[in-house]
Amino acid sequence: MLNNLTECEEGDGGPNSQGDATSKESSPFINSSTSDVEKSQQYDGKNMALFEEEMDTSPIVASVLSSLANYSNLTQGSKEHEEAENNEEARKKTVQAPGMGTIMGVYLPCMQNILGVILFLRMTWLVGVGGVLGTFVIVFMCCSTTMLTAISMSAIATNGVVPAGGSYYMISRSLGPEFGGAVGICFYLGTTFAGAMYILGCIEILLIYIVPAAAVFKMEGLEGAEAEAALLNNMRVYGTIVLSLMSLVVFVGVKYVNKLALVFFACVILSILAVYAGVIKTSFDPPDFPVCVLGNRTLVSKSFDICAKTIEQGNATVTTKLWRAFCDSEFLNATCDDYFTNNNVTQIQGIPGVTSGILAENLFSMFAEKNTFVEKRGITAVLDPEAPLTNTNRYVLADITSFFTLLVGIYFPSVTGIMAGSNRSGDLQDAQKSIPVGTIMAITTTSIIYMSSVILFGACVDGVVLRDKFGEGVNGNLVIGTLAWPSPWVIVFGSFFSTCGAGLQSLTGAPRLLQAISRDGIIPFLRVFGHGKANGEPTWALLMTGCICEIGIIIASLDSVAPILSMFFLMCYMFVNLACALQTLLRTPNWRPRFKFYHWALSLLGMSLCLTLMFLCSWYYAIIAMVIAGCIYKYIEFCGAEKEWGDGIRGISLSAARYALMRLEQGPPHTKNWRPQILVLMGLDGEQNVEQPRLLSLTNQLKAGKGLTIVGACVEGTYLNNQPQAQKADQSLRKLMEIEKVKGFSQVVISSNLRDATSHLIQAGGLGGLRHNAVLVSFPKNWKHAEDHHHCRNFIEIVRETTAAQLALLVPKNISAYPSNGERFTEGYIDVWWIVHDGGMLMLLPFLLRQHKVWRKCKMRIFTVAQMDDNSIQMKKDLMTFLYHLRFDAEVEVVEMHDGDISAYTYEKTLVMEQRSQILKEMHLTKNEREREIQSITDVSRGSIRRKNPSNLHPQRSIAEESVTGGGEEKPEEEVQLIQGKNATPTPTSPTSPTAPTPAAMSPGEEVQMTWTDEMEKTSNPAVANPESIKDMFNMKPEWENLNHANVRHMHHAQRLNEVIVKKSQEAKLVLLNMPGPPRNRKGEENYMEFLEVLTEGLNRVLLVRGGGREVITIYS
Repeated sequence: MLNNLTECEEGDGGPNSQGDATSKESSPFINSSTSDVEKSQQYDGKNMALFEEEMDTSPIVASVLSSLANYSNLTQGSKEHEEAENNEEARKKTVQAPGMGTIMGVYLPCMQNILGVILFLRMTWLVGVGGVLGTFVIVFMCCSTTMLTAISMSAIATNGVVPAGGSYYMISRSLGPEFGGAVGICFYLGTTFAGAMYILGCIEILLIYIVPAAAVFKMEGLEGAEAEAALLNNMRVYGTIVLSLMSLVVFVGVKYVNKLALVFFACVILSILAVYAGVIKTSFDPPDFPVCVLGNRTLVSKSFDICAKTIEQGNATVTTKLWRAFCDSEFLNATCDDYFTNNNVTQIQGIPGVTSGILAENLFSMFAEKNTFVEKRGITAVLDPEAPLTNTNRYVLADITSFFTLLVGIYFPSVTGIMAGSNRSGDLQDAQKSIPVGTIMAITTTSIIYMSSVILFGACVDGVVLRDKFGEGVNGNLVIGTLAWPSPWVIVFGSFFSTCGAGLQSLTGAPRLLQAISRDGIIPFLRVFGHGKANGEPTWALLMTGCICEIGIIIASLDSVAPILSMFFLMCYMFVNLACALQTLLRTPNWRPRFKFYHWALSLLGMSLCLTLMFLCSWYYAIIAMVIAGCIYKYIEFCGAEKEWGDGIRGISLSAARYALMRLEQGPPHTKNWRPQILVLMGLDGEQNVEQPRLLSLTNQLKAGKGLTIVGACVEGTYLNNQPQAQKADQSLRKLMEIEKVKGFSQVVISSNLRDATSHLIQAGGLGGLRHNAVLVSFPKNWKHAEDHHHCRNFIEIVRETTAAQLALLVPKNISAYPSNGERFTEGYIDVWWIVHDGGMLMLLPFLLRQHKVWRKCKMRIFTVAQMDDNSIQMKKDLMTFLYHLRFDAEVEVVEMHDGDISAYTYEKTLVMEQRSQILKEMHLTKNEREREIQSITDVSRGSIRRKNPSNLHPQRSIAEESVTGGGEEKPEEEVQLIQGKNATPTPTSPTSPTAPTPAAMSPGEEVQMTWTDEMEKTSNPAVANPESIKDMFNMKPEWENLNHANVRHMHHAQRLNEVIVKKSQEAKLVLLNMPGPPRNRKGEENYMEFLEVLTEGLNRVLLVRGGGREVITIYS
């Protein structure tokens, strides 16, 4: 049975689909069969007939598995490199899959980057100044930080395939483009400054230990600041030369750098082994490195040949070179330096050996101020406090002021480089296995080397030698070289080549990192650096890297550059830990790392350590680095390309939003926190474009980007048929919101009729406690026209529903006359007519509007109405006091409205209104009922009109507003037609001519029309034109008595209030007015609209306001 069904389905689908095929993009994930016949043949016998209609978007598993399993990630620039090779007709060469293992791909590169210049040039000085205990604490803190970071990095790296890009890729895809770009730039700057530090280390070794004579600025005979300036200038000159040469090597070809990398790493390993061999040798045969000490001050070895004041030659006592350095002559009776005279010269062994017990002396720190003497512990010296310091160039001096946090900043760069393995993720055979194992092994190995070095240096070398940064007391030897076996030159040349190699690696890696950031497109102004040579080499990025690296060269001091790059690396590591902690705590479904030995607490601890070390190293550098990262973050947020990478920040935003929404559910906001959360109801035309964009301008002026704004629109139809129109409408809303700078959400509802759709928006808008509390809807324009009568009904239903839902309602009339966001009012008033208490909405809205630049120069006036029995003077005082407590600045005026007789004009206006209502009702009656109704209306009207004075009124004829079939023709707004018969002969009329109700005699076959125009209404009551007309009006009392007395009273009050408002606020920029409530039954809906029309007549901009039934302002703080 199933087979028969399958055959029927396949047979029915074939012929109908011939020729319907469309060409598809070639992809291993999409089936590109050209017809249903071929499709049925392709899947015939595969038990796939039920799914063959979906094969275009959902291919069978077998065709996908091979593509997924054989996925290979290539290194940065490799794709372009392959294309370049293809262009050079090397097509026969096949690109082999990456095959580097854990040792060669991760372990050794990490070792090479971690072990470097600081170990060889500053480690002994750190131990001497900070003491064994203090330095061990620093090393332990830094190594713990990198180990915790490596654990977090391993978790991220094993959570899916990590393409080439390493740490930047991991951070950006975990924390989003903003954090990724900011931290990526910080990591790039850290790598670049690391290159500068390695070059400075290289020059320091070259000029101080290998060829001091090569200095361009000679330092012989210079003291203090002059000698320091000469050294820094030499570093700048040679550093710039070396930087240029290295950049040229990198530009010519990275392959040379990669080939030399193993050689440079061999130099590092050989140097470390030489140090350990020297330590072992000191236990039984310490090397001979004497250090001369005068009193307790260490002497520069270049200033003497023999460590003694005098020597015995034969029977005579002869002075030495040291004597001549401190005395004014070589004779024994010469005048010498007081300190030289009062203290003895002692020669000590610089490297007493690991069994000498010198470790106890070096346990504790010995920080010193700049240009103070490097002194030997345990030796007392005779010192005259009042004697001036002389011959300071003969002593070994501290070149910088040392303190604990400085040591942290100088040391930390020696543990960076843990990202080297992840940066090569594109070259690894199994990155998810190699990166965690190789990185953690490398950190463990280097941590053991560093910690053992601290203890061994403190146990083998004397403190004065350790604190002698440049080896001036040991014949200018590299201090760590004095410990090495078989020769100090092993360390000197090994460290020189290792610094060269590390500098080349930095100049190779940094441009590629910048290129990766540029090609992601998240930072627009960096896009130029994404371009390079044909094989993908980042030429422009290399040039930028060289320029930034030159900044570090100009600084010229290794001790000053090290804390700078420490900041950037620490910031990068901090965000790696943050990314892991966030992903773990949020428990995102995609967070499934293969590396299981991680925990969010470890990640948070690592992040805290990074932040602590940043401020320990240098608080001002830490602030500068954070400001740089913050500026980049905000730049990407506002100007960068929008990327959706499924990052953790989006997840934490969702969690925070959920938490906040749950908190909001606990109860309504306090009056002090109340602000309008607006639902804006927009109208759409036939093309789904917004009809009244000024509504959003008013929304922006009310909100100024604060609170909730929902812009809603309605589409008539069914969801399945009208979904494209809804999407187009949503795009129109979003585009207009962006233009008007309205921050909020758009929502389009599809329903069978607009009335229900609007009701759905009002009921279902928002989420949880974050719902709208006010509705903004425009006043219907052509509500008097028969064809737009449904807009009038919809509007009144909105008023009813907002009242029932206890929502505030804002109804701007003449919305097209409202200012745009680009306009400015230089003066004017915002008038508030406070007639009934609405919870303070009328007073709060002008205050909010005046926060916007459009209304900022406008002043606020508040009018209130006093009745006959009210004390208007006391009312004004009370209102001023109330406004003072509310902290509102406004002018106050109390308007007295005396009770007066209802004018004849009011009766006539009411009569016209009821006649219009009657005609509108007539449209919904059957044909016979309609004719009877029209006849009765006409009879009443004819009798009324014939009683009028024909000398004051003019006849006018026109066609019927509504024919029997329901068709109609637009008339002026105040026009009401009374139809006598359906066979009437139409007489055209000009809509612009001023007309009035006329008592002219009409034949039974003619139409009678009464028209009240704006021109007539502006002249107030036409019945007061002369006494005769008043007398004639009073003759109409029988018809007036048939009027609804409630309607007459409402019309009277609306007209009286309108006269007062127009008189006081005719020139106001905006008038805010209490909006009357809707009729409780459906009977008087048209009358309600007429009352609103009369109330607001003659005013340019009116904002009708209904409160939501709660207080929105308070006098309390």
